[in-house]
Amino acid sequence: MDESRRPSHPPGRARGPLPPPALCGFLLLLALVFTAAYAAGAAAGPVAPGMHGRGAGGSGSTDTHGTHGPHGGMR
Repeated sequence: MDESRRPSHPPGRARGPLPPPALCGFLLLLALVFTAAYAAGAAAGPVAPGMHGRGAGGSGSTDTHGTHGPHGGMR
């Protein structure tokens, strides 16, 4: 075998600054778990009846029934 055709890097070492395969697998698994958790949360919907995100009005805004506060009473 010709000596000039041999690879310049030692065997068992990756070429360039590549992360280890175990790290890539872990990050892929982590992304899949977060995606599945987000999809399950979106499919389940709100955790309580009438619960919805706050709009641009903030905490002092009027809800859809014309009342103020989380329990419907005027404050």
